[in-house]
Amino acid sequence: MSTTRQIIMTRLSAKQVEEVIAQTAGDDVIPLVKTLRARRNVSEFKLADSMHCEVNRVRNMLYRLYRSDLVSCIRKKSKSKGWYVYYWTFKNDRLRHLFKEVKQRRLDSLREMVKREKDTNFFICPNKCMRIDFEQAVNFEFKCPECGELMTQLDNSECVRKLENEIKYLESPVKTRRKGSL
Repeated sequence: MSTTRQIIMTRLSAKQVEEVIAQTAGDDVIPLVKTLRARRNVSEFKLADSMHCEVNRVRNMLYRLYRSDLVSCIRKKSKSKGWYVYYWTFKNDRLRHLFKEVKQRRLDSLREMVKREKDTNFFICPNKCMRIDFEQAVNFEFKCPECGELMTQLDNSECVRKLENEIKYLESPVKTRRKGSL
């Protein structure tokens, strides 16, 4: 069974849910999601009241979730005031797919970083002011632009090892790492 299929079939932990929400819509949206997850068709005004914040702030958070397709809404006209009121529902099923997308973007980024680390010679100042590539080091005549010290070639094998370990961790099946789930 592929890792993608395992992710879709398993439940996400509370921590994983928060990570996905934070990366796609921002940390400030997490309390809103906790309020909205167990309910359906909740008015933005009731959400603002329960979160003790302004309706405009709640709308901003809802729009960020909407851009990631994590919420859906219906619009109804208020009979008393004639305004449109939006009722929001959180899409729990979308979380697993979004988790997979976020994880894949992170893996792609890490693989690109490993490639750059392996393909490039880096130089570092003894005072650790800067780390620059070979071309920049030549331009600065192998002297640190910050402090003027002579730069030496950096052994970045430890950095590459850490990045590769993170890649292995992310590629491992979710089931084996899961502690508590939602």
